Amino acid sequence: MDERDFKERTRKLALRIVHLVQSLPKDLAAQTIGRQLLRCGTSIGGNYRAACRARSKADVISKMGIVEEEADETIYWTELLVETGIIKKERLSPLMKETDEILAMVVASIKTLRKGRTG
Repeated sequence: MDERDFKERTRKLALRIVHLVQSLPKDLAAQTIGRQLLRCGTSIGGNYRAACRARSKADVISKMGIVEEEADETIYWTELLVETGIIKKERLSPLMKETDEILAMVVASIKTLRKGRTG
């Protein structure tokens, strides 16, 4: 997957998360979890774009580390939505799978970048 495709994939993930959060119940727990999910889920693509404009390999690795953290946190909040019973797992499974795939690609990219880094 090239840079352009990955940018598009993370943008689509962000849009899915925005729509999900907008559909959450208006109670305190759902809205609190939703805000956290909105913040981290939409920042995956933004931080990936920042990584694409990094000035050095070390900077790319650092920024991709932030993408990794945000993707992992996104998975956490979606799991919490399921475990609290706010949303059924069947509804979130495709979103969770997509986030997990993005996370796996980011981790693989970081490993590849670290292998290629010289002292």
